[in-house]
Amino acid sequence: QGSQKRSSSTPETPRPKRASSSRSSFGLFSPGSFSPSVTPSQKYSSRGGRGEVVAAFGSVQGLAWSGRGGCALRTFGCPEQSLSKPYKFMFQKALDVREVLAERVEELGEVLRRHHGLDGFSSAVLPAQEPVTVLGQISCDGNGKLNPKSVLLVGDREHSGGAQVPLDLSELPEYSLFPGQVVALEGTNSTGRRMVVTKLYEVTP
Repeated sequence: QGSQKRSSSTPETPRPKRASSSRSSFGLFSPGSFSPSVTPSQKYSSRGGRGEVVAAFGSVQGLAWSGRGGCALRTFGCPEQSLSKPYKFMFQKALDVREVLAERVEELGEVLRRHHGLDGFSSAVLPAQEPVTVLGQISCDGNGKLNPKSVLLVGDREHSGGAQVPLDLSELPEYSLFPGQVVALEGTNSTGRRMVVTKLYEVTP
């Protein structure tokens, strides 16, 4: 018998596909055979039940709330620190935000000093051969994730003038830090360029 000629398949004359057998195992166990028929989704503008309560917990129907007597409001603290006029949220000036953050660091520093019985804080950037205690916020030296090699301390405004100093955490047995955390550290800074931390004081609840 002569050899049969194999039909060539080209983009212009594609080879006809074989009809799949009705007894094929692929057809019997395909996802379409197990999935239920799904109706096509309606357009968002033509949806029904807008504003309808789908589920509720407890009896909340027909309750009327009313107060008895008059109610007076009284603000605590200094009057100049209270809001006296509306303001746009997240439209504060950068200097005002910095001032609030600096005051917050000072408040938490006082809490740390009293809680741990610390004598006081020193500058984080001045060279010190003896162990000193400094106050500041944890920061990162770049835009990446915080790791043991990229931890910085932004010193407080009163003692360090907001200066930054890299931290060496190899002497600590364990620690857990995050950017923006207010901490008090004890360590040595012999060159004024890097502080070797030996003790970490955190704000505890």
